[in-house]
Amino acid sequence: MMIRQAAKKALGITSRQSTPCSVGIFRSYHENVIDHYDNPRNVGSFDKNDPTVGTGLVGAPACGDVMKLQIKVDEKTGQIIDARFKTFGCGSAIASSSVATEWVKGKAMEEVLTIKNTEIAKHLSLPPVKLHCSMLAEDAIKAAVKDYKEKRVKTNGA
Repeated sequence: MMIRQAAKKALGITSRQSTPCSVGIFRSYHENVIDHYDNPRNVGSFDKNDPTVGTGLVGAPACGDVMKLQIKVDEKTGQIIDARFKTFGCGSAIASSSVATEWVKGKAMEEVLTIKNTEIAKHLSLPPVKLHCSMLAEDAIKAAVKDYKEKRVKTNGA
């Protein structure tokens, strides 16, 4: 992100101006994608060995996107109290991760399993060629919940 900002500053362009190389890039993405890409929510990670943390690591070999989504669960209530992500991929993948972390916070684990990629894609107005990004986000949520449940069984036998 710092390299992009430095390049824009060096070229003397504002945040939404196009350079000859980026003509149409910002126009092809919906404002929600741009917002979550420019201002991603919940970037970072938790200790994967923490028994209250579930980690989902998913990838799409065809496009090279890799997404790590983590949830932190209140063991007494079963509610997700926090979420973090790290994503290597395009703007749509980063935006999908950011939205997913926002949507899971404050919800019960069973409730987050009902979040569908189509809802994320609709919220971000993703074009058909970018739907795999929202699918990764849905898969990452499911993988994080599964990881948390497996850890819980190993540590508590519950």
